[in-house]
Amino acid sequence: MRDVVVDLETTVSRAVAALAALGDERSRRHPAPGKWSPREVIGHLIDSASNNHQRFVRAQLQDDLIFPGYDQEAWVRIQRYADAGWDDLVALWAALNGHIARVMAAASEEAIARPRPFHNLHELAWAPIPAGEPATLEYFMRDYVGHLRHHLRQVLDVREHPWLAEAGASVAAPAR
Repeated sequence: MRDVVVDLETTVSRAVAALAALGDERSRRHPAPGKWSPREVIGHLIDSASNNHQRFVRAQLQDDLIFPGYDQEAWVRIQRYADAGWDDLVALWAALNGHIARVMAAASEEAIARPRPFHNLHELAWAPIPAGEPATLEYFMRDYVGHLRHHLRQVLDVREHPWLAEAGASVAAPAR
């Protein structure tokens, strides 16, 4: 599990500088009609961090991996991330993920590795697990980091930031 924590910490550290370099003007641009701007993508990642932080804590206190979902488009719209300060968004995103890395690192091996027959990761996970297959908290944590890296690749140019093209520990999720 340490590899996932390091992957998250390293990804966030590298991304903060790259995101700051985008600047105010570029962070407002939509790559295509109907697509989120970098501000909205980072806002979505803030919402993802907020929701998954709670899920990762709750998962250590319950026998299943069943959690409420949320309407991602509505959350981005209602919170008006497109109008928020770019530096503030990046700082909040980085701080939330620093805390998530601490939660991941502090989780017990038993809580991380225990197969959970009841879950809704077929609905919540970026790389879903079929409803009938058991899932682990480790898988869900790895999936979170994979999701985060996916969205960073939408915002940052991989040619300028080749570390984004690396698979990272999160992508090669362990057996479910």
